[in-house]
Amino acid sequence: MPEYKAPLRDIRFVMHEVLESEKLYQTLPGYEEATAELMDAIVDEGAKFCENVLAPLNQVGDEQGCKWSEEGVKTPDGFADAYKQYVENGWPALSAEPDDGGQGMPNLLGMVMSEMMGSSNWSWGMYPGLSHGAIKTIEAHGTPEQKEAYLTKLVAGEWTGTMCLTEAHCGTDLGLLRSKAEPQADGSYAITGTKIFISAGEHDMADNIVHIVLARLPDAPEGTKGISLFIVPKFLPTADGGVGERNGVTCGSIEKKMGIKASATCVMNFDNAKGFLIGPANKGLACMFTFMNTARLGTAVQGLAHAEQSYQGALAYARERLAMRSVSGPKNPDGPADPIIVHPDVRRMLLTQKAFAEGGRAFIYYLTQLGDVVQNGDEEAAKQADDLMALLTPIAKAFLTEVGYEAANHGVQVFGGHGYISEWGMEQIVRDCRISMLYEGTTGVQAIDLIGRKVLGSGGKLLMNFTAIVDEFCKANTDDAMKPFIDALAGYNKEWLELTMKIGEKAMQNPEEAAAASVDYLMYSGYVTLAYFWARMAVVAQAKVAAGEGDASFYEAKLMTARFYFDRLLPRAAMHKECLLSGADNLLDMPEALFAF
Repeated sequence: MPEYKAPLRDIRFVMHEVLESEKLYQTLPGYEEATAELMDAIVDEGAKFCENVLAPLNQVGDEQGCKWSEEGVKTPDGFADAYKQYVENGWPALSAEPDDGGQGMPNLLGMVMSEMMGSSNWSWGMYPGLSHGAIKTIEAHGTPEQKEAYLTKLVAGEWTGTMCLTEAHCGTDLGLLRSKAEPQADGSYAITGTKIFISAGEHDMADNIVHIVLARLPDAPEGTKGISLFIVPKFLPTADGGVGERNGVTCGSIEKKMGIKASATCVMNFDNAKGFLIGPANKGLACMFTFMNTARLGTAVQGLAHAEQSYQGALAYARERLAMRSVSGPKNPDGPADPIIVHPDVRRMLLTQKAFAEGGRAFIYYLTQLGDVVQNGDEEAAKQADDLMALLTPIAKAFLTEVGYEAANHGVQVFGGHGYISEWGMEQIVRDCRISMLYEGTTGVQAIDLIGRKVLGSGGKLLMNFTAIVDEFCKANTDDAMKPFIDALAGYNKEWLELTMKIGEKAMQNPEEAAAASVDYLMYSGYVTLAYFWARMAVVAQAKVAAGEGDASFYEAKLMTARFYFDRLLPRAAMHKECLLSGADNLLDMPEALFAF
């Protein structure tokens, strides 16, 4: 299994040099204590936990998986002990509100921790991962009584949370769900129904599990307008905050999966379970978006995490594995062959992994900073940040998981035949990563959200907000050293708007045109967005090199990786442009009957 080492130098580079986090947090009320020194100290301690506790359990968890019985679900050896350490060290409370027992640190620090946990052991990280969404949902929509009953326990990590949305017959189309909520005399609701694909729905790591559940009231309208949201705990809380009687919610089974085998993916049965309405009746889907947006960013991190994990494994192997000679002459003349890192194709794969991991890190950290502004900034700044997040979140979720999966596959390829063998751990990364393009909305679903609701639905306003930022950046960085990056970025940024207009015009005549273009449009958007972050990183690195400051090799590597991205990866956007402009006819003209085999 690849040995995970937290990329602390690059994490600090993005947090402090590119995004200037300390400067930002000094302007946001409540975050003034988040100095660079304190943030680094927290990240360093988190890295030790991930490297020394979680990483050694990654392959163990894959081999053992979870075990279901009528008494519950048993997680792999070491998982529960690791969670106990996680709670004792206060990690669940890192970015939560102080009024609820949290430490009040920026969400950015929680995201850094999520990245390191995901890179070291994604399956384990899924158990506390959804608790953050449950906390955000109850904070935003819960009553004072609900907050008092659940938030302190969730924030402390004593209880964990889940998101119970889909059912076997409906998948992403939640308007079809059938779970029922019958009003009771005491003001609660009896929840009946079955939910599937519930991550961490049952486990042996925490005292209680708080399910956030979508269900229908008896008089609810059909479709998504008739969905309400409920808190349904595994054990009902007692008046003193303890764990009371068992509720009518059980795990019927756990799925046998391609990957993330140490994460319990549960079928959850609700049998007249006592639930409590959260938010307004029949507005549950709107309330649930608080949870889903948190989860979408959490899934985007998976693309980054698996690109990083696979890159670390592939790089170490490429430096040691001897095979063939360099075409330009031996680079290891005293050995029987050269290390494979000298071969251009191996470098192509390694640099692709590196470019997606480091670019994805800047993208996700930026989005998380925007979330901190939404939460603690003034009204105008919060609105601007919220609009940017609305546009960029579906791009981050879909694009970063797609390229993260590509990066994971490159890791197997670098290892050659050994990459296909489980003992090396590279094939596990591919299996674990594959789910990221499916849950929290597939790539196609995110693409429709982007082009339909966010871009065309806003009349282009949300897109123009971001392209204006990119344009301003390009105009501010016109020196000769940056010209290759800035000229390319400015051109793609302008073309992005032009393509959007063309799709919009076509869609006015035929709405299928937007849907047919959607995935290529999203991927085009992703490559251009990542180019912006690579250009930002290149500007910082070039300034450091010119000034002779810091570790020159780090900044030179950053510039070289930026050049690789612009020369080798950004041109893929042109392919997506041609595909999306080809129209809907090549997809829809064929009658369904002709799909026969």
